[in-house]
Amino acid sequence: MESQELKKELDATLDARRELGPEYEAALVDSFVEKVDTQVRRRLAEERLAAARGGGRATGPSPIEGGFGERFGFAIITLVLAIPLSAIGATQAGFSGLLVAWAGVLGVNFVHATKHLRPRDRAE
Repeated sequence: MESQELKKELDATLDARRELGPEYEAALVDSFVEKVDTQVRRRLAEERLAAARGGGRATGPSPIEGGFGERFGFAIITLVLAIPLSAIGATQAGFSGLLVAWAGVLGVNFVHATKHLRPRDRAE
């Protein structure tokens, strides 16, 4: 259900960007990121509350542990942010600036995608 709401929000944000133009892009992206952040925080709070009440871990993937929705949302956000980063990089440094911007986007996504592979220090 949450991912459907986020998809609708993303579609609305992209439609608004097309209508309003690039000068409102930063505000639209900030608004969408805030909505995603609010949903992730709410889900984490619900999971913590369920774990506290039941004495165990709530069912379903934690947003912190990288469930599909969280990974997909992160990828979408970084691709949306890649648009202005590409423009800035290309404008300021030409093709090399564009390459640096995309190397950063790919690097962030790679680190985020492989974070579940690293051992975690948890006391369970």
